Amino acid sequence: MPLESDLYAPVKALLEGQGFAVKGEVRGCDVVGVRGSEPPVIVELKRAFGLGLVLQGVDRLTISAHVYLAVGQWPKRMKNVRKLCRRLGLGLIIVAADRADVVLDPLPYRPRVNKRKAGRLLGEHQRRVGDPNRGGSSTRIPLMTAYRQEALRCAELLASHGPMRLAALRAAAAAPRAARIVQQDVYGWFERVERGVYAISPAGRRGLEVFARASA
Repeated sequence: MPLESDLYAPVKALLEGQGFAVKGEVRGCDVVGVRGSEPPVIVELKRAFGLGLVLQGVDRLTISAHVYLAVGQWPKRMKNVRKLCRRLGLGLIIVAADRADVVLDPLPYRPRVNKRKAGRLLGEHQRRVGDPNRGGSSTRIPLMTAYRQEALRCAELLASHGPMRLAALRAAAAAPRAARIVQQDVYGWFERVERGVYAISPAGRRGLEVFARASA
């Protein structure tokens, strides 16, 4: 890996080839390129991509919208690095074998809303009953989703009433997805008694005990 100062000459040559007058270490900026009356191009140099370099770049955005981060090796998680730089409006330059190449130009970030994911988010929020999960990571019990809540209502009803037909279970448990839940049996909580009739399994009873203790 080259020294940080070894990155300067290739980056300077890259900018000068585009008509910029380039100087190093100007008011704390590693590289500054000026071309006519255009806003300056600022490049911050680091041997490897890291948080410190990103913070420097973000700080330089208060001076110019044309800020690049230049590193002396390809980042290991290049896809994520490109995504981060794009969202922050930073450019990215890779310096290798005395050559500097622009990987990403700084552009204003305009996120595209994923309507499918947004719909799933709102649907889960609307279907979930109450607020059973504490925000933040937790390994104590599995995450309580709206799907799991419906499965628990079905299991509780079958545990107290015995085997039931799907139509009756759907209505009594207030579970619109009851048929899919018991037929797919993701958690192993249900067992088929006969066509269209289901009962709770031993695993289902244990599941009810686990979630009852967790919510106590």
